[in-house]
Amino acid sequence: MKLVYLTAGAAGMYCGSCMHDNALARALAGRGVDCVLQPLYTPIRTDEISVARSQVFFGGIEIYLLQQMPWLRFIPAALRSWLNHPAILRWATRRAGSTDPAVLGDLALSMLRGEHGRQADEVRRLVDWLESDMRPDAVVLTNLLIGGMLPTLRRRLPETKIIVLLQGDDIFLDHLPEQQRAEAIRLCSDLAESVDHFVVNSRFYGEKMSALLGIPDDRWLVHPLSIDVAEMQAAPNNDASAESDSASIFRLGYLARIAPEKGLHHLVDAFIELCQRDETPGIELHVAGWMGDQNRPYFDQLVRRIEQTGLGDQFFHHGSPDLNGKIRFLRSLDLLSVPTDYEDPKGLFVLEALANGVPVVQPDHGAFGELVQSTGGGLTYPCDHPDGLTDTIDRLRSDDELRIALGRKGQSIVSERHTIDGAAQNLIDLITSLQKHQHPDLPLSPESGNPATENV
Repeated sequence: MKLVYLTAGAAGMYCGSCMHDNALARALAGRGVDCVLQPLYTPIRTDEISVARSQVFFGGIEIYLLQQMPWLRFIPAALRSWLNHPAILRWATRRAGSTDPAVLGDLALSMLRGEHGRQADEVRRLVDWLESDMRPDAVVLTNLLIGGMLPTLRRRLPETKIIVLLQGDDIFLDHLPEQQRAEAIRLCSDLAESVDHFVVNSRFYGEKMSALLGIPDDRWLVHPLSIDVAEMQAAPNNDASAESDSASIFRLGYLARIAPEKGLHHLVDAFIELCQRDETPGIELHVAGWMGDQNRPYFDQLVRRIEQTGLGDQFFHHGSPDLNGKIRFLRSLDLLSVPTDYEDPKGLFVLEALANGVPVVQPDHGAFGELVQSTGGGLTYPCDHPDGLTDTIDRLRSDDELRIALGRKGQSIVSERHTIDGAAQNLIDLITSLQKHQHPDLPLSPESGNPATENV
């Protein structure tokens, strides 16, 4: 089986989707698939060795300039090619933050129009490469927003199966101005007709995107969210928590991109409230994750608030750790929480914490309810309860036996049901099924006993 996996680089920042795509491509290769991981926009950045090609299609600099100065398309592509050199793209995005949909709405619409947009030359270049050099059995896209080329691909490679992972497309769409959002949804709905099958990581997100884009129920299915547990299991145990006085210090952690939508301010509120409760012994807040320059004022404001309450000595910022640093960080915690404001379709940090035996507390929205229920590795709280986060953390802080039991159960279930090797096999099975012109049944959940999810 030959597969091309198209993944969108995230402008120099650590991106959960990029890291997941990289791990999945490696796992597919480990199962005998000739898998090519092809970046779009920028090179990907992962916390482990990248298996992606160095060449980049739809280089972020070039497609932006073509949008702003469409006359550039009359300059021969060979003279513009230096803009797509990986070194140039890394330099240009080394201090970049996450893409602002409201600013780049017109560019997003043009990209979704594919061969009818201002980046048509890049559409032809990518499809030419797929047709002449690759001729894959399947093409997998990390989201539908990069799918403007799909009608062209479908026309020129009609036997190639097209699979799209849906994982956060709605978040980008919801930040567009209303008129652009409506047009983008229409374009995405049209693109969906070129897709053989969609894959989501939760029933919540499948139903949401099916309703938004008009995707029939028999063209999407749930593959459990997955991580590379082998990396976690192979790492030496630094046993940091055992070396400390766990009876007197409770370590509350946050591991995610530092941005308002990820809800760090909610965790800071809970941390301060817990510290001010007379019966609460020592508690520390440990924060790690990538932070763009645009979110530095947000983070600095939170730090000032902590210091103004006299808790500066109990707050620790660990920057953006690499893989080994992330594992050490997680294993030093008693509990992890990332109380997002938006309905997260994935939540990879939940699996990462559980793989290291650390239980989680998450809001009961998005995919979190399904993920916590599937793993049994934590608790959720109602989002409309003002003290829900604080009270749930306090419950687990006060009950060592329950907290440890949740962490151990979560660690066991992640190793059984949420491995990257299982996700690779699920994808192989789906492609094989599509090649036989069969429509796989829709798995309801990892516990449903459906053959598509039994092994993960």
